Amino acid sequence: MHQIDPAATAWLLAATALVLLMTPGLAIFYGGMVRTTGVLNMIMMSFISIPLVTVSWLLFGYSLAFSGTGEGGLIGNLAHFGLRGIGPASVHGQVPELLFATFQLSFAIITAALISGAIADRAKFAAWVVFVPIWAVAVYAVVAHWVWAPGGWLARLGVLDYAGGLVVEMVSGASALALVLVLGPRLGFKKDVMRPHNLPFVLLGVGLLWFGWFGFNAGSAMAADGTAAAIFLNTLVAGCLGMLGWLAVEQIRDGKPTTFGAASGVVAGLVAITPSCGTVNTLGAVVVGLTAGMVCAFAIGWKFRFNYDDSLDVVGVHFVGGVIGTLLIGLLATATMTAGPEGLFYGGGLAQLGKQAMAAVIVAGYAFGMSYLVAKVIDLVIGFRISPDDEASGVDFSQHAETAYAEGVHGHAGPRRPGLGPGLGPAGH
Repeated sequence: MHQIDPAATAWLLAATALVLLMTPGLAIFYGGMVRTTGVLNMIMMSFISIPLVTVSWLLFGYSLAFSGTGEGGLIGNLAHFGLRGIGPASVHGQVPELLFATFQLSFAIITAALISGAIADRAKFAAWVVFVPIWAVAVYAVVAHWVWAPGGWLARLGVLDYAGGLVVEMVSGASALALVLVLGPRLGFKKDVMRPHNLPFVLLGVGLLWFGWFGFNAGSAMAADGTAAAIFLNTLVAGCLGMLGWLAVEQIRDGKPTTFGAASGVVAGLVAITPSCGTVNTLGAVVVGLTAGMVCAFAIGWKFRFNYDDSLDVVGVHFVGGVIGTLLIGLLATATMTAGPEGLFYGGGLAQLGKQAMAAVIVAGYAFGMSYLVAKVIDLVIGFRISPDDEASGVDFSQHAETAYAEGVHGHAGPRRPGLGPGLGPAGH
């Protein structure tokens, strides 16, 4: 019979609080990245994800993700519907199961919130409120079962994803792309300047994210031990190298490193180390972080080439970074960390790389397809996008009847006057 380990429990309590802080951190990060007319809406899309996902997770999500083996490892069951049968004495490994369920809930919350950045400035808040709880069950809980449940079919195949490259990063990125295609581009996309309105907000937000990410990754060790310490260091190293890689690209390509690039590089490195933090050594973390920082610095420009308006680069950073981290496990995994599977560079051959690549394709395809279906149905029933007039006047004012700054204007080019057409002047500053 399993017994509760007080040290592991204390660490996981702290780690859960750290991960929960990431969603308000994300709200500030995203809020700084949008224009003045969309700050409150962007922050609210993150904050509303906390109660929406919490309710759906406690009712259905946790049970479907982590109960039973289901049908061929495709989905769990509803044995723990509403956390039925789980009490203070229930144990998961070395920690209370209620704590494990809460820790996993914090992952589900931020994964949903991440998606919102792709559809900034143009989504109906009511449609987002409908989308999030459905998505948390139909997409997130399903993929979490595949990858993290002992009976999940990808877990049984030996696919490695320590803290969420597949389940969090690639799922959010693929889902974000689906919503972008359903809603279409913002007014003025590829024409107007759409700069971040508050770079100090961006840096503050990324600082909170980095702080919380230590709980995200090291907390996934479920113990206060040497493995958690190694993962903690890997997380720090990858964030640092992600920043350096992104800034190097900016310096060579543009002639100047930017604060926005520094923040984006940190996130790219952290995204990529998320799946691999428990499988690579410190040198591997250097490679993972540097690769992600450099590749994602180029990937954010793909939206202009392929004409999809991913407002805050969720696809370019989270999806691409998630793919990088997931695939590099197949090259850099070491038995020192995994106690078993090894990557190509450590004598493990191509087998693990093949498993990682297969999982990446399947998870991305499922997340994209299901998210597109859910968003399309919502769009047909209540509409997912605000009207052009509301978008021109600003999503904060049209959706919340508020503005973030007392001296701010309602629209991109000032408030409309009777008898005049919509204000469609240049966005940004």
